[in-house]
Amino acid sequence: MIKDKVAIITGASSGIGYATALALSKAGAKVAIGARRVDRLEELAKKISADGGEVFYQKLDVTQRSECENFAKAVLEKWGSIDILVNNAGLMPLSLFKSLKVDEWDRMIDVNIKGVLYCTGSVILHMKEKKSGHIVNISSVAGRTVFPTGTVYCATKHAITAFSEGLRQEFSARSNIRVTSIEPGVVATELTDTITDESLQGFIENAKKMETLQAKDIANAILYAVESPSHVNVNEVLIRPTTQER
Repeated sequence: MIKDKVAIITGASSGIGYATALALSKAGAKVAIGARRVDRLEELAKKISADGGEVFYQKLDVTQRSECENFAKAVLEKWGSIDILVNNAGLMPLSLFKSLKVDEWDRMIDVNIKGVLYCTGSVILHMKEKKSGHIVNISSVAGRTVFPTGTVYCATKHAITAFSEGLRQEFSARSNIRVTSIEPGVVATELTDTITDESLQGFIENAKKMETLQAKDIANAILYAVESPSHVNVNEVLIRPTTQER
C-alpha cells in the first residue's frame, strides 16, 4: 500500500503525469508534482486538494539540475521523505534523421535522458540512506524496438531501459530500492504535438485513428507496480493498445 507515502511526479502538467498524480493521490499518497507549466500544476493541485489529497507543486524544468535538486529538497522539507519517484517528463519530436533537426535531438537528450538522471540523482542518496524507495521510469515500446522516424527518440528510450536495469542491479538487492520501467505503446497524450517533420503527417493521422491507450491506463500500470508487496520488484511493464502491431 502507498497510503501516506510521498511520490514525486515529473511532467505532471498533462497526460500520463497528470493521470498518475490523480491515481496515486486517490490511493492515499502525498504527491509532489512538477512541470514547466505552473498554471496546469495549480489546476491539478486544486483538483487533488478538493478530493481530499495532499499535494505540493513547484515549477520544474528537468533539464536544469539545480531545479531537480531544489525540488527534491523542497519535498523533503515539507514531508521529510521521498518514497516514490516517477520520471515521466519526456518529448517525442519524431523525424527522419536526414532532416537533421539537431535542436530537437538535443532537446530530447536533455529531457528524456539527462532529466531522468538529474531527478534520480536528486533522490537516490536519500532513498539509499533509508533503505527504501521506488524509481519508476517512463520508457516506451520504443525502448525495445526501433523505427525509422524514431532513430533518436528510440535511442533515448533504449537508454532509459538500460538505465533502469543498471539502477536495479546497483540498488535493489543492496538498498531495497525497487525499479520499474514502464513501456507504453501509443497513448493519447500531447507527445505528437512536438512533431515538426511534415513527412510524418500520415503517421500522426493514423495514430489518431487507432483506439489508443489512455493516460489513466498507464497510471494504473504504475499504481500496480508501486502497490506491489515490498518483496515484489516489478521491473518492466510493456503495454500496447490491442490494435497496435509493433
